[in-house]
Amino acid sequence: MPSFHNLLLNHGYALLFVYVMVVSLGVPIPVDPLFLLMGAQTGDRHYSFFLSVITALVPSLAGDVLWYLIGKYRGRSVLNLLCRLSLEPDTCVRKTESSFSSRGANALLFAKFVPGMTLVSVTLAGISGMPFGRFLLADAAGCTLWVGSYLGLGWLFHKQVDRVIAALGLYGGRAGLTILTLLAVYLAYKYFQRWRFLHNLRINRITPEQVRDLMDKGCGITIVDLRHPAEVERAGIKIPSALVLRPEDLRSRSHEIPRDQEIILYCT
Repeated sequence: MPSFHNLLLNHGYALLFVYVMVVSLGVPIPVDPLFLLMGAQTGDRHYSFFLSVITALVPSLAGDVLWYLIGKYRGRSVLNLLCRLSLEPDTCVRKTESSFSSRGANALLFAKFVPGMTLVSVTLAGISGMPFGRFLLADAAGCTLWVGSYLGLGWLFHKQVDRVIAALGLYGGRAGLTILTLLAVYLAYKYFQRWRFLHNLRINRITPEQVRDLMDKGCGITIVDLRHPAEVERAGIKIPSALVLRPEDLRSRSHEIPRDQEIILYCT
């Protein structure tokens, strides 16, 4: 079996292309370390920096276009799937939608630098009806900035990256086992974070039927609708008497929330 070192030296472009395509399709594994590693290989003159950028850019754009089209033709229902794939459930929709709503196409320039935002941002572009040409231009710029930045850092600090890789044993015969171990530790940590977040969420959850029962009985409750105003407008409905607030406005507008009632938060 060829070592990881030989695989990288002999099939670096193919490895980069396949790995980025897998990540772009939604598999929650980190790709930035591979960019740094490939950038170091360009610094060592094993590969062309320009061809490395193109090799990573093509599958990244292809995956984004696919999710854009899914969002365009499937609507918001696809966001449930993305949140299941995401390892960042607390940022899966809310922060991405807020950023996308305020910045529009410009949000795509930096979405790939923020964990949990990439798939949701390109899908929201399709859901919102952003013209394909505008989406492709903004996404291509964002992908180029993302790929170029990490490859450039690897190229610039290639000697330091080589030392780190050698220290981790990624050029030895057990490199494959080391890489799988590091990925397993990363995924285990992320899934633990996700489990803890969802566990805490379930502890404090109330069902719609329970809310309706409280409303029918005239109990003193205040429902705060934390959905983005654009989402409320798109849905065309909201709970009667609910107070619509953005999560970031909870502190500044807390005086609008009654102190003597039970507070129920409703979000996407």
